[in-house]
Amino acid sequence: MTGGEMIAACSIAGSDSGGGAGIQADLKTFTALGVYGLTVVTAVTAQNTREVRGTWMLPPDAVRAQMEAVADGFSIGAWKTGMLGNAANVRAVAKTLPEDAALVIDPVMISTSGHRLLAENAVRDLAELLIPRAAVVTPNIPEAEVLSRMRVTTVEEMADAGQRILDLGARAVVVKGGHLTGGAAVDILVDRDGGLQLSGERYPYSVHGSGCCFSAALAACLARGMPVEEGFRAARGFIDTAIREAAGGSGPVRIVNPGGTTFYRV
Repeated sequence: MTGGEMIAACSIAGSDSGGGAGIQADLKTFTALGVYGLTVVTAVTAQNTREVRGTWMLPPDAVRAQMEAVADGFSIGAWKTGMLGNAANVRAVAKTLPEDAALVIDPVMISTSGHRLLAENAVRDLAELLIPRAAVVTPNIPEAEVLSRMRVTTVEEMADAGQRILDLGARAVVVKGGHLTGGAAVDILVDRDGGLQLSGERYPYSVHGSGCCFSAALAACLARGMPVEEGFRAARGFIDTAIREAAGGSGPVRIVNPGGTTFYRV
Protein backbone atom coordinates (compact mmCIF):
# COMPACT_ATOMS: atom_id res chain seq x y z
CA MET A 1 0.00 0.00 0.00
CA THR A 2 1.51 3.30 -1.05
CA GLY A 3 0.62 6.68 0.44
CA GLY A 4 -1.45 7.58 -2.60
CA GLU A 5 -3.43 4.34 -2.33
CA MET A 6 -4.03 4.48 1.42
CA ILE A 7 -7.49 3.38 2.54
CA ALA A 8 -8.15 4.57 6.09
CA ALA A 9 -10.87 4.02 8.67
CA CYS A 10 -11.15 5.57 12.12
CA SER A 11 -12.38 3.92 15.31
CA ILE A 12 -13.84 6.14 18.04
CA ALA A 13 -13.92 3.86 21.05
CA GLY A 14 -12.49 2.85 24.41
CA SER A 15 -9.16 1.15 25.06
CA ASP A 16 -9.35 -2.47 26.28
CA SER A 17 -6.25 -3.36 28.32
CA GLY A 18 -6.90 -7.03 27.57
CA GLY A 19 -6.63 -6.36 23.85
CA GLY A 20 -9.77 -8.28 22.97
CA ALA A 21 -12.28 -5.51 22.30
CA GLY A 22 -12.47 -1.77 21.72
CA ILE A 23 -9.72 0.15 19.96
CA GLN A 24 -7.38 -2.85 20.03
CA ALA A 25 -9.85 -5.21 18.33
CA ASP A 26 -10.72 -2.54 15.77
CA LEU A 27 -7.08 -1.96 14.79
CA LYS A 28 -6.47 -5.70 14.43
CA THR A 29 -9.55 -5.96 12.23
CA PHE A 30 -8.60 -2.99 10.05
CA THR A 31 -5.11 -4.43 9.58
CA ALA A 32 -6.43 -7.89 8.68
CA LEU A 33 -8.61 -6.29 5.99
CA GLY A 34 -5.85 -4.11 4.55
CA VAL A 35 -7.19 -0.82 5.90
CA TYR A 36 -5.04 1.75 7.72
CA GLY A 37 -6.45 2.21 11.21
CA LEU A 38 -6.87 5.58 12.92
CA THR A 39 -8.10 5.97 16.48
CA VAL A 40 -9.93 8.38 18.73
CA VAL A 41 -9.78 7.11 22.31
CA THR A 42 -12.86 7.93 24.41
CA ALA A 43 -11.98 5.99 27.55
CA VAL A 44 -9.32 3.87 29.18
CA THR A 45 -10.49 0.66 30.79
CA ALA A 46 -8.78 -1.87 33.04
CA GLN A 47 -10.26 -5.18 31.94
CA ASN A 48 -9.76 -8.75 30.87
CA THR A 49 -12.19 -11.31 29.50
CA ARG A 50 -13.75 -11.84 32.95
CA GLU A 51 -14.31 -8.33 34.27
CA VAL A 52 -13.97 -4.58 33.86
CA ARG A 53 -12.07 -3.37 36.92
CA GLY A 54 -12.14 0.35 36.14
CA THR A 55 -13.17 2.93 33.55
CA TRP A 56 -11.74 6.42 33.08
CA MET A 57 -13.49 8.66 30.56
CA LEU A 58 -11.57 11.17 28.47
CA PRO A 59 -13.01 14.71 28.45
CA PRO A 60 -14.99 15.85 25.38
CA ASP A 61 -12.25 18.33 24.42
CA ALA A 62 -9.79 15.44 24.08
CA VAL A 63 -12.23 13.48 21.92
CA ARG A 64 -12.83 16.49 19.66
CA ALA A 65 -9.11 17.24 19.36
CA GLN A 66 -8.31 13.68 18.29
CA MET A 67 -11.09 13.70 15.70
CA GLU A 68 -9.98 17.03 14.28
CA ALA A 69 -6.36 15.88 14.09
CA VAL A 70 -7.06 12.72 12.12
CA ALA A 71 -9.64 14.42 9.89
CA ASP A 72 -7.08 17.10 9.01
CA GLY A 73 -4.32 14.60 8.26
CA PHE A 74 -6.01 11.71 6.48
CA SER A 75 -8.66 10.90 3.90
CA ILE A 76 -10.97 8.72 6.01
CA GLY A 77 -13.15 6.28 4.10
CA ALA A 78 -15.30 5.31 7.09
CA TRP A 79 -15.71 6.06 10.77
CA LYS A 80 -17.03 3.74 13.45
CA THR A 81 -18.07 4.38 17.01
CA GLY A 82 -17.87 1.90 19.83
CA MET A 83 -17.77 2.80 23.52
CA LEU A 84 -18.66 6.50 23.86
CA GLY A 85 -19.39 6.27 27.57
CA ASN A 86 -21.41 9.38 28.35
CA ALA A 87 -23.66 12.02 26.84
CA ALA A 88 -20.90 14.64 26.68
CA ASN A 89 -18.76 12.45 24.45
CA VAL A 90 -21.74 11.48 22.28
CA ARG A 91 -22.39 15.18 21.69
CA ALA A 92 -18.69 15.86 21.03
CA VAL A 93 -18.59 13.17 18.36
CA ALA A 94 -21.81 14.39 16.74
CA LYS A 95 -20.51 17.96 16.64
CA THR A 96 -17.08 17.07 15.21
CA LEU A 97 -17.91 14.29 12.77
CA PRO A 98 -17.54 15.42 9.13
CA GLU A 99 -20.87 15.97 7.40
CA ASP A 100 -20.13 13.43 4.66
CA ALA A 101 -18.79 10.72 6.98
CA ALA A 102 -19.67 7.09 6.28
CA LEU A 103 -20.51 6.14 9.86
CA VAL A 104 -20.92 2.70 11.44
CA ILE A 105 -22.36 2.84 14.95
CA ASP A 106 -21.79 -0.06 17.32
CA PRO A 107 -24.03 1.15 20.17
CA VAL A 108 -21.91 -0.31 22.95
CA MET A 109 -23.86 -0.27 26.21
CA ILE A 110 -22.80 -3.28 28.30
CA SER A 111 -19.53 -5.24 28.27
CA THR A 112 -19.43 -9.01 27.80
CA SER A 113 -18.81 -9.30 31.55
CA GLY A 114 -21.86 -7.14 32.37
CA HIS A 115 -20.22 -3.77 33.09
CA ARG A 116 -22.15 -0.71 31.90
CA LEU A 117 -20.22 1.19 29.19
CA LEU A 118 -22.79 3.83 28.19
CA ALA A 119 -24.55 6.02 30.76
CA GLU A 120 -28.33 5.63 30.69
CA ASN A 121 -28.79 9.36 30.11
CA ALA A 122 -26.65 9.15 26.96
CA VAL A 123 -28.98 6.80 25.06
CA ARG A 124 -31.30 9.63 23.98
CA ASP A 125 -28.38 11.68 22.62
CA LEU A 126 -27.11 8.64 20.74
CA ALA A 127 -30.54 8.09 19.19
CA GLU A 128 -31.18 11.72 18.32
CA LEU A 129 -27.73 13.03 17.36
CA LEU A 130 -25.73 10.13 15.92
CA ILE A 131 -28.07 7.40 14.67
CA PRO A 132 -29.70 9.71 12.07
CA ARG A 133 -26.22 10.16 10.56
CA ALA A 134 -25.34 6.46 10.46
CA ALA A 135 -24.78 4.45 7.32
CA VAL A 136 -25.26 1.36 9.51
CA VAL A 137 -26.12 0.70 13.17
CA THR A 138 -25.08 -2.73 14.52
CA PRO A 139 -26.88 -3.49 17.82
CA ASN A 140 -26.90 -6.85 19.52
CA ILE A 141 -30.20 -8.05 21.00
CA PRO A 142 -30.00 -6.17 24.35
CA GLU A 143 -28.95 -2.96 22.56
CA ALA A 144 -31.68 -3.38 19.96
CA GLU A 145 -34.22 -3.73 22.77
CA VAL A 146 -33.10 -0.43 24.32
CA LEU A 147 -33.07 1.48 21.04
CA SER A 148 -36.33 0.03 19.71
CA ARG A 149 -38.13 0.00 23.06
CA MET A 150 -39.44 -3.50 22.48
CA ARG A 151 -38.72 -7.02 23.66
CA VAL A 152 -36.79 -9.18 21.18
CA THR A 153 -37.05 -12.96 21.54
CA THR A 154 -37.43 -14.18 17.94
CA VAL A 155 -35.92 -13.58 14.51
CA GLU A 156 -39.15 -11.88 13.46
CA GLU A 157 -38.87 -9.49 16.40
CA MET A 158 -35.25 -8.78 15.42
CA ALA A 159 -36.54 -7.52 12.07
CA ASP A 160 -39.22 -5.43 13.77
CA ALA A 161 -36.67 -3.89 16.14
CA GLY A 162 -34.38 -3.18 13.19
CA GLN A 163 -37.19 -1.34 11.45
CA ARG A 164 -37.84 0.79 14.54
CA ILE A 165 -34.16 1.73 14.72
CA LEU A 166 -34.20 2.45 10.99
CA ASP A 167 -37.06 4.85 11.70
CA LEU A 168 -34.71 6.85 13.95
CA GLY A 169 -32.98 7.95 10.75
CA ALA A 170 -30.23 5.41 10.07
CA ARG A 171 -29.78 4.27 6.48
CA ALA A 172 -29.39 0.63 7.52
CA VAL A 173 -29.45 -1.52 10.65
CA VAL A 174 -27.84 -4.89 11.33
CA VAL A 175 -29.42 -6.65 14.33
CA LYS A 176 -27.06 -9.34 15.59
CA GLY A 177 -28.75 -12.45 16.92
CA GLY A 178 -26.01 -14.04 18.97
CA HIS A 179 -27.98 -13.60 22.21
CA LEU A 180 -30.90 -15.68 20.92
CA THR A 181 -30.97 -19.44 21.42
CA GLY A 182 -31.21 -21.90 18.58
CA GLY A 183 -29.17 -23.98 16.22
CA ALA A 184 -27.85 -21.12 14.09
CA ALA A 185 -26.68 -17.59 14.79
CA VAL A 186 -28.85 -15.25 12.70
CA ASP A 187 -28.05 -11.64 11.80
CA ILE A 188 -30.53 -9.42 9.96
CA LEU A 189 -29.87 -6.39 7.76
CA VAL A 190 -32.79 -3.97 7.56
CA ASP A 191 -32.65 -1.07 5.11
CA ARG A 192 -34.93 1.04 2.91
CA ASP A 193 -35.00 -1.69 0.26
CA GLY A 194 -36.14 -4.44 2.60
CA GLY A 195 -33.55 -6.62 4.25
CA LEU A 196 -31.27 -9.62 4.23
CA GLN A 197 -30.91 -12.48 6.69
CA LEU A 198 -27.64 -14.38 7.11
CA SER A 199 -27.06 -17.42 9.30
CA GLY A 200 -23.89 -18.90 10.67
CA GLU A 201 -22.74 -21.59 13.08
CA ARG A 202 -23.35 -21.07 16.79
CA TYR A 203 -20.35 -21.99 18.95
CA PRO A 204 -20.50 -23.34 22.53
CA TYR A 205 -18.57 -20.45 24.08
CA SER A 206 -18.81 -16.69 24.53
CA VAL A 207 -16.41 -14.48 22.56
CA HIS A 208 -15.09 -11.20 23.97
CA GLY A 209 -14.88 -8.44 21.35
CA SER A 210 -17.01 -10.02 18.62
CA GLY A 211 -19.29 -6.97 18.30
CA CYS A 212 -16.33 -4.62 17.97
CA CYS A 213 -14.72 -6.86 15.38
CA PHE A 214 -17.88 -7.14 13.27
CA SER A 215 -18.60 -3.40 13.22
CA ALA A 216 -14.94 -2.63 12.44
CA ALA A 217 -15.01 -5.14 9.59
CA LEU A 218 -18.13 -3.50 8.22
CA ALA A 219 -16.48 -0.06 8.48
CA ALA A 220 -13.43 -1.40 6.65
CA CYS A 221 -15.66 -2.72 3.88
CA LEU A 222 -17.39 0.66 3.53
CA ALA A 223 -14.00 2.39 3.47
CA ARG A 224 -13.11 0.12 0.56
CA GLY A 225 -16.16 1.35 -1.33
CA MET A 226 -18.47 -1.62 -0.85
CA PRO A 227 -22.23 -0.99 -0.67
CA VAL A 228 -23.80 -1.89 2.67
CA GLU A 229 -25.27 -5.26 1.64
CA GLU A 230 -21.98 -6.45 0.16
CA GLY A 231 -20.14 -5.16 3.22
CA PHE A 232 -22.58 -6.99 5.50
CA ARG A 233 -21.93 -10.28 3.70
CA ALA A 234 -18.16 -9.77 3.83
CA ALA A 235 -18.12 -8.70 7.49
CA ARG A 236 -20.37 -11.64 8.41
CA GLY A 237 -17.90 -14.06 6.85
CA PHE A 238 -14.98 -12.32 8.53
CA ILE A 239 -16.51 -12.44 12.02
CA ASP A 240 -17.49 -16.09 11.60
CA THR A 241 -13.81 -16.97 11.12
CA ALA A 242 -12.77 -14.69 13.99
CA ILE A 243 -15.22 -16.48 16.31
CA ARG A 244 -14.51 -19.99 15.06
CA GLU A 245 -10.77 -19.47 15.59
CA ALA A 246 -11.14 -17.42 18.79
CA ALA A 247 -8.13 -17.38 21.10
CA GLY A 248 -8.06 -18.32 24.75
CA GLY A 249 -8.18 -22.07 25.10
CA SER A 250 -11.13 -24.06 26.33
CA GLY A 251 -12.64 -21.61 28.85
CA PRO A 252 -16.21 -20.25 28.66
CA VAL A 253 -15.04 -16.86 27.33
CA ARG A 254 -12.57 -16.59 24.46
CA ILE A 255 -11.09 -13.61 22.61
CA VAL A 256 -12.15 -12.67 19.09
CA ASN A 257 -9.40 -13.40 16.58
CA PRO A 258 -9.54 -11.00 13.57
CA GLY A 259 -8.17 -12.67 10.49
CA GLY A 260 -8.11 -16.09 12.14
CA THR A 261 -4.41 -15.98 13.05
CA THR A 262 -3.20 -18.98 15.03
CA PHE A 263 -1.30 -18.19 18.23
CA TYR A 264 1.58 -20.53 19.06
CA ARG A 265 3.46 -21.05 22.30
CA VAL A 266 7.16 -20.30 21.70
